[in-house]
Amino acid sequence: MRVLAISPHLDDATFSVGGTLARLADGGHEVVVVTCFTRSVQAPTGFALACQTDKGLGPDVDYLALRRQEDCAAIALLGARPVHLDLPEAPHRGYDSAPELFAGVHPDDEAWREVSALLADLAADLWLAPQGLGGHVDHLQVQRAVAGLARPTAWWRDSPYVLRDPAARPGPHLPAGLVSRELPQDRARRADACACYATQLGFQFGGPEAMRVALADLPEPLLADPAAAALLDG
Repeated sequence: MRVLAISPHLDDATFSVGGTLARLADGGHEVVVVTCFTRSVQAPTGFALACQTDKGLGPDVDYLALRRQEDCAAIALLGARPVHLDLPEAPHRGYDSAPELFAGVHPDDEAWREVSALLADLAADLWLAPQGLGGHVDHLQVQRAVAGLARPTAWWRDSPYVLRDPAARPGPHLPAGLVSRELPQDRARRADACACYATQLGFQFGGPEAMRVALADLPEPLLADPAAAALLDG
């Protein structure tokens, strides 16, 4: 199979479903991780700038370029190939604080249309995408875009949000009629790949060792539509 994992940010697919991606790649499948919001923005200000300075990176650092490098290393460890779409993250689209990132999509934010247009011509047998647990607006935009394309899709639980709230509910665009599936996972390789995201580990987990502890036993169940379930069962 050709598998496309559609990741909102430069770490989401690895944090959430990296063990599954590694095993799919080991099984001879072509695995591509397409990350949507990766655009470098020169001279960021306000909340956008704070998103890098609060991780110890000065204003002169091209934060997204650094994160793209981390992603390339991580995805290579999984045996997959990275693709980076040139779309801006939410802090560069008018979301001005951390709480605002989780308070619902702005009425005038139609980033999902841009995501959809860029994904529409991509071909794959199986798609993977986020359930939108945690309610981050970028995750919800990707969920809406992928759901609208109606491809054979299995939806992953968003990590680390599921660690913070195991009862978190999926985003509003998750299709109905899904069934649970879980594939073999290489959790050790997931942890090694996650360690490549050095800029994120302190903020998201409290450091690299805490990340390994937090993810050690985290399963990667999927919610699959009937077409995706048939592929996974095969």
